[in-house]
Amino acid sequence: MRINVMSIMVDDQDKALAFYTDVLGFVKKTEFPAGEYRWLTVVSPEDPDGVELSLEPDQHPAAKPFKTALVDDGIPYTSFAVPDVHAEYERLTKLGVVFTQAPLEMGVVTTAVFDDTCGNLIQIAHLS
Repeated sequence: MRINVMSIMVDDQDKALAFYTDVLGFVKKTEFPAGEYRWLTVVSPEDPDGVELSLEPDQHPAAKPFKTALVDDGIPYTSFAVPDVHAEYERLTKLGVVFTQAPLEMGVVTTAVFDDTCGNLIQIAHLS
């Protein structure tokens, strides 16, 4: 068994696609109509056949209160691995990404948290 798709709930699929590709550097993998919305996924360019991230519309009634509660409590929706949190923090900050937590070293792990502009906080992390 393996993970092949992970979903993140977004408030606007077009805005999410632009952010996750143009800013974060993911690559669009799949896009096709799915009712009122689209099945839309991105992948890491380093692993194009790896885990897909589905940019899922947050239209379910439970989605927005759940996302709001996480943001209000400062809890990231998910975490992405990066080779160097400090370098990625600098790169993303120059692109206008807003961080709610600057790089923080906690023993063997370094993390930072940013706003994905789609209603989520996202953590980036690397092990020392």
